[in-house]
Amino acid sequence: MSGSTAEGRELVVGIDPAGDWRLALAWAADEAHRRGLGLHLVVAVPARHGTRHVDDTPHRTALRQAGARALHEALDWGRGRRPEIEVAGDVLEGPPAAVIGGLSRGARMVVLGSRHLGRAAEVFSAGSLVVPVVAQAGCPVAVVGDAEHVSQQPPYVVVGIDGSESSEAALAFAYEEADLRGARLRALSVFQPPVFTELDEEVARRAQRRLLAETTAGWSARYPDVTVRHEIPVGHPVEELAKAAEHALAVVVGRRGRGGYSGMHLGSVVHGLLHRARCPVVTVPTA
Repeated sequence: MSGSTAEGRELVVGIDPAGDWRLALAWAADEAHRRGLGLHLVVAVPARHGTRHVDDTPHRTALRQAGARALHEALDWGRGRRPEIEVAGDVLEGPPAAVIGGLSRGARMVVLGSRHLGRAAEVFSAGSLVVPVVAQAGCPVAVVGDAEHVSQQPPYVVVGIDGSESSEAALAFAYEEADLRGARLRALSVFQPPVFTELDEEVARRAQRRLLAETTAGWSARYPDVTVRHEIPVGHPVEELAKAAEHALAVVVGRRGRGGYSGMHLGSVVHGLLHRARCPVVTVPTA
């Protein structure tokens, strides 16, 4: 059974000729194998100047050649890791974030590597892909900045729940991912103590426990082999989710809507986890 939000039959992997793409590609190849999908590796070559004219300068030619070399190496590497899956690739023209964002509309998932840049560098760097792609993608996006923690037993996936439509989409994906991996699921609804309000804390916590129980009930029936644990830690959502995911296979969170190209419309929790979590972060758009 599938809780995926996209119907594509491939995983799109962004290959950065100037970066180390192996960790993200390894994760993507293993995920494609689990899901019975193909891989589409993409190197996007941006224009040196913001014009529509053909750019045949030596610099542009060098970029194309470097992209082609990186793609060839990545194709060989991916096929060697998972020879049983189909691995194809393209060098495409255009701004990398826009190119991969466009491909996301027909993909099951996009997989990107991350250099763990600081917030400002991640948003404003001309070569950054993570924030703008996550903001506009039409499918789940996995950001692989660190390896999944396969040595943790039993293995587990973390998902953040806040009652929103986007967190329900994240929960559907998280159950599917845990089921595919034979992993447990830790469903967190982070409690933030009210400030300057007469709201009864115990009443609020009971409401969150009820939310978790009601939200997961239907999915637990669909995935009876997945053991789920409800948790209501106290603190800031980014800090508590990152802490819970310290030894996780992945942390999954919902993403509201599609932001602009700059990525400045990302929710604070998503944006914070991209910089704090020490395992792959999967963001899921509202179905």
